[in-house]
Amino acid sequence: MSKKSFCASHADIQQALGEWFSSPPGSLLLTRERDLLEQLLEGLFGYYLVQVGCLGVGAAPLHASRIRTQVVVGAGAGGTQPARFLRGSAERLPIASDSVDVLLLPHTLDFTNDPHQVLREAERVLIPEGRLIVAGFNPLSLWGLWRLFRHRSGRVPWCGQFISPRRLNDWLRLMGLEQELGLGLMFRPPLTSRRLMERARLLEPTGQRSWPLLGGAYVIQAVKRVSRLTPVAPLWKIRPGVLGTRWAEPTTRSSNWMKE
Repeated sequence: MSKKSFCASHADIQQALGEWFSSPPGSLLLTRERDLLEQLLEGLFGYYLVQVGCLGVGAAPLHASRIRTQVVVGAGAGGTQPARFLRGSAERLPIASDSVDVLLLPHTLDFTNDPHQVLREAERVLIPEGRLIVAGFNPLSLWGLWRLFRHRSGRVPWCGQFISPRRLNDWLRLMGLEQELGLGLMFRPPLTSRRLMERARLLEPTGQRSWPLLGGAYVIQAVKRVSRLTPVAPLWKIRPGVLGTRWAEPTTRSSNWMKE
């Protein structure tokens, strides 16, 4: 998707989205996402935790993680970010392959020109059994319906490209990433009145129970699965004496690729 096809009027998506997250629907979503991401990160371990992009949730959830080395990759300056900040693009991460234990994409896919490339980079830098956590907006929801009427306005976040959880899960599988959990958030409509948003809070437990896949936003956690080379018994042997005594039996064995 070209840059002109979404959010063309915003030179700084990070700043525009940050302003939206101070609105009534944005602030409620931000609180829910921070709480959920902190819960997920608290249960994950390793050496390196990387967040790609500073959209929306910022770097606040990283502080709940027990992983000591935490890095934020973004286009802006480090400023209020954690001590370790790398300037870079989500499509070309300045990180070595197979080196990251946990990778966080907070609405990164919603506002990138090439979400497939971002996911390819995520798969590349993750270690085997590493975790990927994605937060995104759901087009199959009341928020997605709201976006249909606001998309042409060019306003954030409605000008972004909302990716459905099912579609994202298909992309993850193609790249060897297996979804472990998916949670929907914000089942009330994104009303601009804080009072009306509070009145609509009764829709949250009903939505979680009755239509969990139709939340306005979602958080998906996936794990990187890697095929392992499993040796099997040789299918043939050279009979003694055929090639002379100086030839040893072959050490190369047939093998099959098997997934755990």
